[in-house]
Amino acid sequence: MERKIIREKNQIFLRNVIVLAVPVALQSMLQASFGVVDQVMIGQLGGVEVAAVGLAGKFTGIFNVVVSAVGAVAGIMISQYMGQKNVAETRRSMALNLRVCFILAVLFMLAGVAVPERIMGLYIDDLVVAKTAGRYLSIVSGTFLPAAGITILSTCLRCMEKASLPLYAGIASAAVNTGLNWILIFGRLGAPALGVTGAALATLLSQLVCFMLILGMYTRYCERAETAAAGPFAWGQYLSMLLPLLVSEFMWVLGENVYAGIYGHLGIDASAAMTLTNPVQSLALGALCGLSQAAAILIGKRLGDGDRETACQEAKKLLLYGLMGSLLLSVVIFFISPWYVRIFRVEAGIRELTIQILTAYAAVMPFKVLNMIIGSGILRSGGKTTYVMAIDLMGTWLFGVPLGLFSAFVLRWPIHLVYFTLSLEECIRFAVSLVVFRRRGWMNQLKA
Repeated sequence: MERKIIREKNQIFLRNVIVLAVPVALQSMLQASFGVVDQVMIGQLGGVEVAAVGLAGKFTGIFNVVVSAVGAVAGIMISQYMGQKNVAETRRSMALNLRVCFILAVLFMLAGVAVPERIMGLYIDDLVVAKTAGRYLSIVSGTFLPAAGITILSTCLRCMEKASLPLYAGIASAAVNTGLNWILIFGRLGAPALGVTGAALATLLSQLVCFMLILGMYTRYCERAETAAAGPFAWGQYLSMLLPLLVSEFMWVLGENVYAGIYGHLGIDASAAMTLTNPVQSLALGALCGLSQAAAILIGKRLGDGDRETACQEAKKLLLYGLMGSLLLSVVIFFISPWYVRIFRVEAGIRELTIQILTAYAAVMPFKVLNMIIGSGILRSGGKTTYVMAIDLMGTWLFGVPLGLFSAFVLRWPIHLVYFTLSLEECIRFAVSLVVFRRRGWMNQLKA
């Protein structure tokens, strides 16, 4: 009888993981498809355009990561308050985090529109690439506001166990993006051929479509509180979660931008090759990012309900799922990379560099996935985000950045070896995360 109960509980947990993880993974892959479509189509224009779009994506990546930090805090609060069945605090948490995201979006948008070429000049010395990237960035910066809304509203819908709704919006948005890319980049159906500018406009319009759809879904399905939240808002608790995550995510993405600077100074071919790997990396991580989201929501609800032991056991199962999935994807990436590079009209040297980088990525991908689940999902679910901040800062700035600079500018290794060397920080980060996980100090129940 006891075995039957355990088996039934495992089946229920696995079903809950699938319901949450699959739609999130598919939506993330659809978001990554924006980059895939852009890169494939822009790849027909040449190496300069490929490098330009990739470099512009580094700045937008800073915004995405910072807003994701606010979204993570929103997820922690909403899932825990749902575990406590506190509808009023759930609504207040969503509204506050939405306002914070919109403020950040306005600041980043102003920078991207006002000085795009100066920003791109920080990544590469080539004036032609910097100017092209700046033109792309000035338009794509308009996506920051809808992206902020998409992040928070999607988080709330997932915590409400309606993870499929953001997926539907993502499907519609991806279809719009693909169609507009084909029309605006190459000048189809009587439209002018706008090249990189057309790709930027397609991304902007498709994000607006996605936001409007998700807003409509949230308005229809959200659970409304009959009474306002009791008592003043716990600003100390909120800031103790948000500030470490903002520091962690900003410093991490700043480290990623240092890596981009390293690649850019290794030459246009190296920068273009790294850019061509971005869609594969995004799709691969996107395929498993649902496990991270599932961890944050399911374990957050367990902690909100005070069930620490079940939270720990379910966290271990999620790590096992991530390990098995990442090993499988690593093998797939290794074997498909020679075929993947053939879809781009770039020089043979760039293709060869791209294959080498993807091989290095396949080797370190399991650690990237495990860190995503344990860092972005499990350890954050209790709200003690200082643990995550310390681990991220140590991994990126004590190991990743120094190893990247040393291998690139002292040892003067080729880009695939530089990438593999600096990625070894993922192994160190995971080892430290496991120690923190086993000590259980991250388990915490938020106060309303």
